[in-house]
Amino acid sequence: MIKILIVDDEKPICDLIEMNLQAAGYECIAVQDGLAAIEAVEKNAFDLVLLDIMLPGADGYDVMEYIAPLKVPVIFISAKHEVKDKVKGLKLGADDYLIKPFDVTELLARVEAVLRRYNKSDRKLTVGEIEIDTEARRVTRAGQPVPLTSKEFELLMLFAENRNVALFRENLYERVWDDEYYANSRTLDLHVQRLRRKLGWEKNLVAVYKVGYRLEI
Repeated sequence: MIKILIVDDEKPICDLIEMNLQAAGYECIAVQDGLAAIEAVEKNAFDLVLLDIMLPGADGYDVMEYIAPLKVPVIFISAKHEVKDKVKGLKLGADDYLIKPFDVTELLARVEAVLRRYNKSDRKLTVGEIEIDTEARRVTRAGQPVPLTSKEFELLMLFAENRNVALFRENLYERVWDDEYYANSRTLDLHVQRLRRKLGWEKNLVAVYKVGYRLEI
């Protein structure tokens, strides 16, 4: 299982990130200061570090300088939004820089993108009796093949990577169809209906009023 270190001095933010990453199938450890982050890296092998900049003990830049020789991927997550801060973080070796406040779906997408870049992304995802081979783009249900269209597969991946998270209709449509969402479009709803039927998710893939859909696992 992919193991991620979350470093942020605000516990509610740590808890929010940890909850959503665990729901997406990642193992997480969360700490609230820079020295604790360095200690955690010394004791554990992490696949990714999510790192705030303004930390007690040692700031994020100091932690980054310690982590850099270890070749562990790092995504800075910070309220510092000026270009110079982002440039400094990237020059120190970070792989990405996300500015607070952020959308959880964007965070999860960036995490997956960085893990893929390092060939650390899990090849297979399991959601209940559904198994997804992300490289071969094959899906099975209780061991039996489930034929999906390209769009159905991409939609399934979004739900599987964001389990128990409410996803906005606009974001789902724009990310799968790469186009602007129109309120009267039924395309997304029809694809969700087909996924429910094919995967047996009639009770799991639920509509969220005035938001979109959520995969409840």
